[in-house]
Amino acid sequence: MQNKTLNGSLMVLGAAMLWGTTGTAQSLVPHQISAYWIGALRLAVSAAFFAVFVFGTEPRSRWQQDLRRLAWPEVVLAGACIAGYNLAFFAGVKANGVAIGTAIALGSGPIWAGVLQWLLTRHIPRPAWWLGTLLAVAGGTLMVLGGSADHAITLHGTLLCLAAGLGYAAYTVLNQRLVRVASPATVTLGVFSSAALVALPAARLLSGPLFASASDWLLVGYLGVVATGVSFLLFSHALRWLASATAVTLALAEPLVAFSLAVLVLHEQTTPNAWIGLGLVLAGLACVVGAEIRDSKRPASRSA
Repeated sequence: MQNKTLNGSLMVLGAAMLWGTTGTAQSLVPHQISAYWIGALRLAVSAAFFAVFVFGTEPRSRWQQDLRRLAWPEVVLAGACIAGYNLAFFAGVKANGVAIGTAIALGSGPIWAGVLQWLLTRHIPRPAWWLGTLLAVAGGTLMVLGGSADHAITLHGTLLCLAAGLGYAAYTVLNQRLVRVASPATVTLGVFSSAALVALPAARLLSGPLFASASDWLLVGYLGVVATGVSFLLFSHALRWLASATAVTLALAEPLVAFSLAVLVLHEQTTPNAWIGLGLVLAGLACVVGAEIRDSKRPASRSA
């Protein structure tokens, strides 16, 4: 069980590494379409990726059986959570700025996940998990803000970012239930297809008609296949072996990767607070992984 827990932790960290490339990719590839269209199209492209992956790698009898097993109301709800996360996050970032918006959305996710886990399973994460989460959230916030205090915060922007964190946490809890009855690939196909069906009309409503250049499609292709498709496939596999709250906390490695790429690739200036934040994230993730491995030795205490 310990090996599975460690493998699951590494899968989430791998997914976070891919998520962390999103900002750098958008900086390197010029694009004109709105953030709403980017968010919606990457969901559509990822759904197509999952379809190719499932139908190309799994026997027909397997994925047909999985499709019958799935609780489709939960699949649709998980898809709505992912779509809601995308739309609320981009709207919140537009209102509060990238730094504040990202800090609130990513920082609130683990807290929401811990609360949802307690409400649904009555399993309260261990003190080591809370300590690790606190360190990782604080560190991620320092890294995202970069030590600058010159940020405007609006109430509606903050609520939107909190809603984004809740949507991501709720998706994780629902997805964990789904991957216990069907293969992670089939689950992600159903969830992201549902999310795309919600997000595409919403993007049209919020941003108007789609006008995309070749560079726009290059960016969307990378975000959809690699930064969303491959990453969420890893994340869904990991949920078979990790508590949902732990998976959400480990995903806080994302700003660590984004920070490293910003320094190494984009040559952005850093502050001492950002480096302190990096250390706090690493310490927090180590605490969470350690708590999860210790918890795996007690099967009766594992979360549902």
